[in-house]
Amino acid sequence: MTAIQVKNVPDEVRDELAAAAKRAGQSLQAYVLGILEREARFARNVKKVAQCPIPGADVSTEDIVAAVREARCVQPPASCSSADGTA
Repeated sequence: MTAIQVKNVPDEVRDELAAAAKRAGQSLQAYVLGILEREARFARNVKKVAQCPIPGADVSTEDIVAAVREARCVQPPASCSSADGTA
């Protein structure tokens, strides 16, 4: 295994990490290693998703927002109707 040394860590950051490690019942070393492992898994997942695009994933943000608004019925009032068909 490789060792990583991080220099110039502000005291406040070290203190928060140490407190979080204590709450988790871990050493600071184990806690920070867990954070690094999660970040590495996330980076691998991002690469995998980029390699295997999902069919239909080329939907724009505007299309997504419009679909969500339609589902929530928060478009202009004329497009929303009540159960009895009235606006």
